[in-house]
Amino acid sequence: MNRAAATLGLYLRRQADNPGRYVLEQTLQVLAGWIPTLIGIGIRGLLYRLMLSMDGVAAIEGGVRLRFANHIRLGNGVYLDAGVYIHACPGGVSIGANTLIMHGAVLHVYNFRNLPQAGISIGRDSLIGEYNVIRGQGGVRIGDRVYTSPLVQIVAVNHVFDDPARPFTEQGITAQGIVIADDVWIGAGAIITDGVCVGQGAVIAAGAVVTRDVAPHTLVGGVPARVLREIDGATVKSRGAVYF
Repeated sequence: MNRAAATLGLYLRRQADNPGRYVLEQTLQVLAGWIPTLIGIGIRGLLYRLMLSMDGVAAIEGGVRLRFANHIRLGNGVYLDAGVYIHACPGGVSIGANTLIMHGAVLHVYNFRNLPQAGISIGRDSLIGEYNVIRGQGGVRIGDRVYTSPLVQIVAVNHVFDDPARPFTEQGITAQGIVIADDVWIGAGAIITDGVCVGQGAVIAAGAVVTRDVAPHTLVGGVPARVLREIDGATVKSRGAVYF
């Protein structure tokens, strides 16, 4: 019985700030989370203000899952597509005005190690593509007009595994954070690893694994990613389909 109570308590602590918040957030999502069409979007636009911060009007499709909703802030004109999952455990998730979060994207802070920098912040007029995964334990800061293609992963956490005599699960983590500046385009399937800063106007090719900083206005690609060329206004014969 004690073990069951402990398991239940752990589950609740991973879902909301307290049992009262859990009941509120789950009740609102059960009542309104399934309603289709513009009617559902309108009802959620009204009811969900009871559990999250909304600056102006935001459109939330059916099937969106929200946890720790009181740590979520949506700017005016934000769109959350069906199947989006946001877990904003303290540190929070902030999404700027007119930004689109597309189908199946996961924004997951999940900070239960009390990391002070944890959180996810996305600027205005950006687009997070289908089935993206953004992990924000170390803090992820994404600027304005950033577009990510499908299946991108932005992961601000890493496991320590230096000691061969101990399981990696006992060696802790590193969480340095990721910064992506304004006007960045990230191609399909790219991975941005912890500790990376991507400069303004950079482009990351499809499938690239970015393990070090990317200078502004450069195109990088490969595993690990390297500079393919500078973006300097010169006309280059299009190979865009290869990269993106």
